[in-house]
Amino acid sequence: MTSDSRPLFAIYGASGCGRGVLPIADLMLASRLGQSAYELVFVDDAPAALEVNGRRVMTYAEFSTTPASAHAICIAIANSHTRERLAQRCGNDGIQSFTVTAANVVLMDDVQIGEGAILSPFVSVTSNIRIGRHFHANLYSYVEHDCVIGDFVTFAPGVHCNGNVRIEDHAYLGSGCVLRHGQPGAPLVIGQGAVVGMGAVVTRSVPPGITVVGNPARPLKAY
Repeated sequence: MTSDSRPLFAIYGASGCGRGVLPIADLMLASRLGQSAYELVFVDDAPAALEVNGRRVMTYAEFSTTPASAHAICIAIANSHTRERLAQRCGNDGIQSFTVTAANVVLMDDVQIGEGAILSPFVSVTSNIRIGRHFHANLYSYVEHDCVIGDFVTFAPGVHCNGNVRIEDHAYLGSGCVLRHGQPGAPLVIGQGAVVGMGAVVTRSVPPGITVVGNPARPLKAY
């Protein structure tokens, strides 16, 4: 096949998170499409090299104008507001978002996940769960039953989200934190833009925009 007869897939972000996501995407695409049926590249707004880990690095303009049968992108940018801005730009340009799912991810019953998610190895999502757009779930995180998660939410590695929890848009959950389960009709709520610190144990709802740390988790005080 010539390059313009194949779909062109990209991981947005050639450093940090993106370098861990691209191999997962490559395995997923190869299993679904066949190894030679697509091209997978990095996209970076300020590329430091023309190639990273054996893959071409393109600017967004190069990616969006390269001849291909289709263009699709997954945004591996940790900052949720940057992720939203880039998703808006891609959408305006008619570039589809695709979800990256590791082969050993567990998805159980009645799970709905919006476009552009990244589900890293050893992630588990159980039953009766609604997750919004461009969700990032890093290594060994889980979401238990009857949870609702908004758009552009980020789980660092090892997040424990127990049942009947609602997480609003742009919340960030740090490595190894634990969210205590809520109750049917009375979920534990992590407010919009809230940050849960690494290793925190959250036993009560967190207001929007607040950072909580510790066990039990309490608002971070400025010193």
